[in-house]
Amino acid sequence: MAGKEETETGAEAVADDAPPTLGVGMVGYAFMGAAHSQGWRTAGRVFDLPARPVLAAVCGRDRTAVRAAADQHGWAAAETDWRDLIARDDVQIVDICTPGDSHAEIAVAALDAGKHVLCEKPLANSVAEAEAMTAAAERARGRGQVAMVGFNYRRVPAMTYARRLIAEGRLGALRHVRVTYLQDWLVDPEFPLTWRLQREYAGSGALGDLGAHIVDLAQYLAGEPLVGVSAITETFVRSRPLPAGATEGLSGAGGSERGAVTVDDAALFTGRLASGALASFEATRTAAGRKNALRIELNGERGSLAFDLERLNELSFHDHTEPAVSSGFRRILVTEPGHPYLEAWWPPGHALGYEHTFVHQARDLLHAIATGTSPEPSFADGLQVQRVLAAVEESAEKNAVYTPVLP
Repeated sequence: MAGKEETETGAEAVADDAPPTLGVGMVGYAFMGAAHSQGWRTAGRVFDLPARPVLAAVCGRDRTAVRAAADQHGWAAAETDWRDLIARDDVQIVDICTPGDSHAEIAVAALDAGKHVLCEKPLANSVAEAEAMTAAAERARGRGQVAMVGFNYRRVPAMTYARRLIAEGRLGALRHVRVTYLQDWLVDPEFPLTWRLQREYAGSGALGDLGAHIVDLAQYLAGEPLVGVSAITETFVRSRPLPAGATEGLSGAGGSERGAVTVDDAALFTGRLASGALASFEATRTAAGRKNALRIELNGERGSLAFDLERLNELSFHDHTEPAVSSGFRRILVTEPGHPYLEAWWPPGHALGYEHTFVHQARDLLHAIATGTSPEPSFADGLQVQRVLAAVEESAEKNAVYTPVLP
């Protein structure tokens, strides 16, 4: 008996030393919800955290589906109204993984209720909504709350390391930034109409879905904002079949077999950074054969950096100060314990994947909450991206096309 009492006392002592818990409530449970669930579930098992995230509740409109998602991903409870989720005493962090049309309403309500907030990108569907969200975040900041937008590609270790190299001046003054993000899931004109193809739900098409990521990455890596853009956009397939048995919530679904596509399929734009460096961007979901091809290259007076998401543990680096006879791009394998986030993972050379970015995102948000510091990217950062997206759309609408004079 004495041994049992000693064991229980020891267990209680360990429990007393354990970090506090923070309950997470997530709104939305599909693709992004699954990815965020993985992040919350894993972060405390890998990193030493100042607080342990607890998967308190997940929310979705379909009671059966959200309960199944809760069971699959490890959430303790399921709700069907996001207002009920925000009201729960066991939820301190609200994680928003819904379509963009609901981001502002949920985020502002959660912040006003005293919760910390993580919101998926793009921050909103309009600049006005993003401004309201940022204002709510600033009010909440005075109460000790934090609000972060989920640009997860910042948390690829190679990207975070690239930012460090650029900030250290390894490229010198920037001259060029070029970024492409190419997918092909909309090549087939018979792919069904989904909420991502409806402006009232998604805000925009490839521009907001993919372009938001590459605008954020360009500004993050360069360490400066875009100050001007010139753009063209195109919708190649202007109507699509309505999903069988899933017409509720889709505009144009009044019994017709096809619905209108009201967003862009592709966006192409150039830009200028505050320093005068030039930038080019391409985002499309109709590039046959490209599944998730995000590529970025930065050229400066002292060197260049290039990254390809399909080789996400690698950077290509060229030091232009080396003698020409021996210089050139070299491969940096970003798996060393001295690289960002890698101290907690596997031995050098053992690669990470896409899902790890969400683990790193959860880690960083929990540290920001514990230290009372503003997380990055903040809602203000998300607002800056939203302003760029709006400028791209405005430019595309007004852009004049000049026909060259043929001989």
